[in-house]
Amino acid sequence: MRGPHGEDLPDAVLFACTMNAIRSPMAAALMRHLFGKFVFVDSVGVKVGETDPLAAEAMAEIGLDLDGHAPKSFEELQDTSFDLIISLSPEAQHKAVDMTRTMAAEVEYWPTLDPSMVEGSREQRLDAYRLVRDQLLARLKARFAHPFEG
Repeated sequence: MRGPHGEDLPDAVLFACTMNAIRSPMAAALMRHLFGKFVFVDSVGVKVGETDPLAAEAMAEIGLDLDGHAPKSFEELQDTSFDLIISLSPEAQHKAVDMTRTMAAEVEYWPTLDPSMVEGSREQRLDAYRLVRDQLLARLKARFAHPFEG
């Protein structure tokens, strides 16, 4: 699949983290924003959490909405025909590797800070979520960018 600027894109990408509450929904929303017309995107967790309000707030700051996100586990996936699984936590990496024993998909591990582990004032904690958001956005742009873009 080719993206809007000739990028070589997978047909379907799954983002995975521990609870499907912060990192993977953020990554999925960013990927949809960048390439949603060209790529099917979903997210999943090893366990099911609840969408983190600070994650939703950090995404809303850049105009992306997590309100419709319903966290789900690997076992709850309706479709498993992904070309690429990007895991964002060690637990998700193990689950993704297990999943690919019965399906043909590439797995990439992008170790990503769990911002919910950061302590401090509300603003300090929100800064950790913003950092994760911005790092994921930069990583997505670098991974899927047109080869002739700067």
